[in-house]
Amino acid sequence: MGARHLVMIAMGGVIGSGLFLSSGYTISQAGPLGAVIAYLIGAFVVYLVMACLGELAIAYPVSGAFHIYAARSIGPATGFTTAWLYWLCWAVAIGSEFTASGLLMQRWFPGVDVWVWCVIFAAVLFGFNAVSSKFFGESEFWFAIVKVGAILVLIVFGGAALLGFHPLSEGANHPFLFENFNTSGGLFPNGFAGVLVTALAVFYAFSGSELIGVAAGETADPATSIPKAMRSTVIRLLIFFVGAIAVIAATIPFAEVGLDESPFVTVFSSIGIPFAADIMNFVIITALLSAGNSGLFSCARMLYSLADEGHAPRALKKLTRRGIPMTALSVSMLGGLASLISSVVAPETVYLALVSVAGFAVVGVWMSITASHFFHRRSFVKNGGDVAALPYKAPLFPLVPILAFSLCLISLVGIAFDPNQVAALYFGVAFVGACYAFFYFKYGRKTRTDQLS
Repeated sequence: MGARHLVMIAMGGVIGSGLFLSSGYTISQAGPLGAVIAYLIGAFVVYLVMACLGELAIAYPVSGAFHIYAARSIGPATGFTTAWLYWLCWAVAIGSEFTASGLLMQRWFPGVDVWVWCVIFAAVLFGFNAVSSKFFGESEFWFAIVKVGAILVLIVFGGAALLGFHPLSEGANHPFLFENFNTSGGLFPNGFAGVLVTALAVFYAFSGSELIGVAAGETADPATSIPKAMRSTVIRLLIFFVGAIAVIAATIPFAEVGLDESPFVTVFSSIGIPFAADIMNFVIITALLSAGNSGLFSCARMLYSLADEGHAPRALKKLTRRGIPMTALSVSMLGGLASLISSVVAPETVYLALVSVAGFAVVGVWMSITASHFFHRRSFVKNGGDVAALPYKAPLFPLVPILAFSLCLISLVGIAFDPNQVAALYFGVAFVGACYAFFYFKYGRKTRTDQLS
């Protein structure tokens, strides 16, 4: 895969239902200006994490990479825990994407059961991943193009309407520029605390950017492709997320925004784009399948990497002639389907725990990446390495990894004060503790010390 594939894999993992469906909730909690600020904070944290990730991905360009970073730089138990956290995160996401996609297909095919669409989508994504990594990268590239196209249309046409150019709109009361930002409750209708709580959720909305690290081992010329992809991803996420949120917040009155329909549908309808609901239904299904596609890829590489480290059954190491870890891919698909079933059979118990750990996992993995970078660079210098000779180095060391780790930690502490998110902390901490306990019980303190080629 090349840099363009890496960028779209990361974009595909990030841009999903969180932007297309839930962004209205973000605005309702933080206010129009507060939502923009929250997404700017999220983009800043993504930049910090990606800076650390870029240096590590070139140092360890292996498939399923960032749990390797933790295993080498911090310790094998941390690497083991990081891998299972991330695997579970995406396994839960896969099941959720299939269910949501099936429900959305009911708009056009009300007579077809949701489970039929789940099976069809599962087969399609499995096929994309089973052919070759390049075929997966190409499919994700085109999936992401659809989503990015929808966002660009929103920003361009929505922005033009805010400047007074909306010839297709029937109404004459379209807001001008940012007049909607000044709500009846002021710029921050729920206080600045609403912005901070929303910022915690925004961290989760940016999850998926770290997929560049997972794909590092299957990338042509990592020293060139990875830094290029990292920079492009951060810039595009900043433009697309912040730009889209700004247009939505400026277009939809604060008191009317919510979860009853996609904010994209509301904006498209307000500027007169025909068939807005059908267009966005297609785009959202594409977004969900794109995220599921990236998630399945990530899950398979994590299991393969664990097996390669000797911390999972050796059968998971088996590769096809095209270099696909087919057994790991099959197990990951089964994990996603198990998550889907639990959402129906035990939504208040098993599935609640899975979803909570998945939400916790994103920030936990980012903390692992930043801590790994801190210890890796310190060890590199201690062993006589020349920082100036590195193909890519994170700037302002050690400030960047320390600041990124601290902001992620604050977000985890903060969810303890949010009744809607506190379950993530309880189940997440318990899961991490269980992973460490299992590792030491099963493997002791022994680890492989051979270096990666």
